[in-house]
Amino acid sequence: MAFENKIKELLDKREEAKLGGGRKRIDKQHEKNKLTARERIDLLLDEGSFEEFDMFVIHRSHDFGLEKEVYLGDGVITGYGTIDGRLVYVYAQDFTVFGGSLSETFAKKICKIMDQAMKVGAPVIGLNDSGGARIQEGVQSLAGYAEIFQRNIMASGVIPQISAIFGPCAGGAVYSPALTDFIMMSKENSYMFVTGPKVVKTVTNEIVTDAELGGAMVHASKSGVTHFVADTEEEGLMLIRKLLSYIPQNNLEEPPLVVNTDPVDRLEDSLNSIIPDNPNKPYDVKDVIHAIVDNGEFMEVHRHYAANLVIGFARFNGISVGIVANQPKYLAGVLDINASRKGARFVRFCDCFNIPIVTLVDVPGFLPGTAQEYGGIIIHGAKFLFAYGEATVPKITVTLRKSYGGAHDVMSSKQLRGDINYAWPSAEIAVMGASGATEVLFGRQIKGIEDPEERTKFVAEKEEEYTEKFANPYVAAKYGFIDDVIEPRNTRFRVIKALQALATKKDTNPPKKHSNIPL
Repeated sequence: MAFENKIKELLDKREEAKLGGGRKRIDKQHEKNKLTARERIDLLLDEGSFEEFDMFVIHRSHDFGLEKEVYLGDGVITGYGTIDGRLVYVYAQDFTVFGGSLSETFAKKICKIMDQAMKVGAPVIGLNDSGGARIQEGVQSLAGYAEIFQRNIMASGVIPQISAIFGPCAGGAVYSPALTDFIMMSKENSYMFVTGPKVVKTVTNEIVTDAELGGAMVHASKSGVTHFVADTEEEGLMLIRKLLSYIPQNNLEEPPLVVNTDPVDRLEDSLNSIIPDNPNKPYDVKDVIHAIVDNGEFMEVHRHYAANLVIGFARFNGISVGIVANQPKYLAGVLDINASRKGARFVRFCDCFNIPIVTLVDVPGFLPGTAQEYGGIIIHGAKFLFAYGEATVPKITVTLRKSYGGAHDVMSSKQLRGDINYAWPSAEIAVMGASGATEVLFGRQIKGIEDPEERTKFVAEKEEEYTEKFANPYVAAKYGFIDDVIEPRNTRFRVIKALQALATKKDTNPPKKHSNIPL
């Protein structure tokens, strides 16, 4: 009988732990249109796969009457499970317990699963919904954050780390997500900021709401802090499952290979006419991406930020790749500060986790102007260049139209160890466009022609001459900087063949403690 009582005690404690801060607070969470931490884990992981750690942990604080309020689990649920049968470690902050605030034991629970994830080589997913540091614990809470940060740093480039923000994330709490590979925010209830609206008003006299200061769309479009925005928490959790399908378990494994049902040699005739005759006319590079990847499926990253560069994941014959493409539809596909930062981080992520990079080029150059120069476009552009040059994964480049100046070099050129560089017949690879080149080369002569008609005729002739000589892929091909000029409709097949040829590629960088990337 005594043994049966012990079993009953265990089951009762489990039920108590599952209630978190209690039924009233769970109802409050639901009233705000938010799921509980356990509901989130259930939706994220394969059914019945979650194995929980530290369900019976409690805080150790005795200040400000905290000893009178004790909850099993102490505000965070931790453990491991599977997503599509693949092992992942997960923690979910429980807002029903002390507003999800972080204590010493709370941090220890998170650190425990991060340490184990590193040992076994599995991704870590953090579901954030927290009021920040537990004020009653003072410096111990701050030390807990720093312990997590250190593990984020050590795990970076070793195992994938994904953060979802499903509620408040403020102060020191924002830096753990910022150290991870991808951040996803829910549109309705999430926000991130270092200091809240009250402090902002006190210090700068700005009056701003939570959403205006650090809401999902602010970080998706203005700061670039978040990579994905979901309309609902359910959608956000499905997004994480999808994202992981493109990514390996760790830096020593290859990305998952998926059975492909899309013909390898499928010709896409629409691509033979997608480039407008007028070189200044835009088109949507996403139409090119959807046309060449498996089943037209493309998972865009940073959709709302720096739209002049498109990045994301797709597959070619079941092989996971990262795609980087200039977007002529937005700012003519020019590279600026934000696009350079966006591209550099994505290229480095792909390189960390053995994901080949396919680059589609249509770039007129870097964005000119004082705002860009004062903002450090030189340094930010160098980040993008550095990322491509440092990357050792297979790199396939297809130049669709313009590839001018320094931006040509940046976009996975042959000299930055691009492995296979193709060009469409419409490619224009040169130092600059015909108009700018004519001005530089014949500026004095143009000024000397007084008759406006004669001047216009002379400029047109010189532009035509320059276009014939340089606005084509054959000059670069003559020097071997382009491996082949390909028919656009055949791009899918050529990229797949290139990926197959590069499957066993080995490339190394010189031994060093680490590089000093321009920051």
